[in-house]
Amino acid sequence: MYAVGHLALGYITGKVAGKLLNLEVNVPLLLLASIISDIDLLIPGLEHRGPTHSLIFLTLLFLPLFIIYGKKATPYLIALTQHSLIGDYVTGGVQLLWPVTTHIYGAALEATSLTAVVLEWGFFLTSLTIMLKTKDMQILFERHTSNLLLSVPVATVLLPTVASFPLSVPLGLVVPHLIYLTLFTVSILLDLKYVLRKT
Repeated sequence: MYAVGHLALGYITGKVAGKLLNLEVNVPLLLLASIISDIDLLIPGLEHRGPTHSLIFLTLLFLPLFIIYGKKATPYLIALTQHSLIGDYVTGGVQLLWPVTTHIYGAALEATSLTAVVLEWGFFLTSLTIMLKTKDMQILFERHTSNLLLSVPVATVLLPTVASFPLSVPLGLVVPHLIYLTLFTVSILLDLKYVLRKT
């Protein structure tokens, strides 16, 4: 799955978890959690969809956050683990149980297939609809220092779309990538403008 699908699913699943637990969620943090597993694409020698996609590793990583924040950490763990459990499981497979086993689990639907592209569009449109309905879109345009966390999602939609790094985005997914890019960039610029005015 490409960045658009991961971001959309991370937002949707984290938002639903927050609603079920009666918690307000930090949208930029949900979006960051939804794509951070792909840090392995930038680390030489680390296998993509290996350790950073393992449910065991991610849960252990989150244990201190659960100790400190309790159930408030749940939406972010959900946003993080959906990356492997849904996105990468469906489109190619993932080492869900590393280090216990390096077996790859997944449905292996080709990420560039029409079915996968339509799924990502569906998740993207659903996420935008929820953002508008819950006023999260409006919140992204208000001053919050956490909006600066969106610089990571900006990189994940900008680099593949414009520079084909670390992979190229199929033509059918360029528009949603550009929409997320615009949304996140405007949010960051509004925060930077506020920060610069204060100094």
